[in-house]
Amino acid sequence: MPKTKDKTKRNHYVDNKLLLQEMRKYKDAVKQSKEDGSERPRVPNYIGECIMKIAQHLSYKPNFINYTYKDEMISDGIENCLLYIDNFDPAKSSNPFAYFTQIIYYAFIRRIQKEKKQSYVKYKSMENQELLDEVMSGPAGPIKRGVMDFIHSNMDEFLAEFEETQRKKKEKAKEKRQKKEA
Repeated sequence: MPKTKDKTKRNHYVDNKLLLQEMRKYKDAVKQSKEDGSERPRVPNYIGECIMKIAQHLSYKPNFINYTYKDEMISDGIENCLLYIDNFDPAKSSNPFAYFTQIIYYAFIRRIQKEKKQSYVKYKSMENQELLDEVMSGPAGPIKRGVMDFIHSNMDEFLAEFEETQRKKKEKAKEKRQKKEA
């Protein structure tokens, strides 16, 4: 079958209408199991596949593509979708694709923040260790000093940016508290 340029006939990686139908069926099955007192049904394969596709495709976006912990981001997104799948209400929204995309997006953001915090701790401890090593061992040779200077400049830049971000967050929180008290 030849591909058409008509935008209405494009194939998307997730069929939102079919996903909505499956979500309705799943929600009905969950409701029925609660009424019967029976075991909760598993999430259908189709819904799981859709969640996985949404997470994988969102990870290809320019703001998420170059992270080394992309697999962890995807896993976090899938996990959060499964945690909050019951909060989707087909009576209020007919767009489960957007619902799951938002959950995954914020899971990605949280993972990035968590990893940056870990990098900060790692770099800060390296910085402290290198200062200790320098005091204990004396001056280094010119090649080692050049490499160390390069590493330090990158670390220092990251540390300064991270600390500035944390300082701004604290200021915003303080301003919010002051507004509430006023």
